[in-house]
Amino acid sequence: MLMAYEASKHLPTIPQQIQTPVADHTGLKISGALVLISIMRAGDGMLNGMLRAMPNAKVGHIGLYRDEEKLEPVSYYKKLPDIEKGDHVFLLDPMLATGNSAVAALDMLPEKTHVTIMCLIASQKGIDRLKSAYPNFNIITCAIDPVLNEKGYIVPGLGDAGDRIFGTL
Repeated sequence: MLMAYEASKHLPTIPQQIQTPVADHTGLKISGALVLISIMRAGDGMLNGMLRAMPNAKVGHIGLYRDEEKLEPVSYYKKLPDIEKGDHVFLLDPMLATGNSAVAALDMLPEKTHVTIMCLIASQKGIDRLKSAYPNFNIITCAIDPVLNEKGYIVPGLGDAGDRIFGTL
């Protein structure tokens, strides 16, 4: 949930008239809709915290798993809300390792102008992969770890985030 505040601080606002118990006031609201897209299943671990901070956000899901030999994403599910120009999309996945899943997810989105990728840990290789495919994106991460091992896991990292979140180690 705390990452939601960091991720949304750059969003443009527009004036909005509100009535307080004492007087009229011109406040600010975020322009455009908020859209949370979870890369299943690990991204689902971030979804509830984001919804607590952004309760009116639309929610979508993209199902990807990694081919363990090729280290490439395989798509198995896509259910997205209507995304319009000017909406702010937050792509949720705790680990940004090779960057391949994030690029595959971005490829599935209809509008890419306002995408923020949110992850707990990223590798520099994953960030570089994203920059080469999509130079205009925001990324919010808590840490950038320096190394990927031969299995494409971030080192030191956390291992498989989905397994850790859902207890299926």
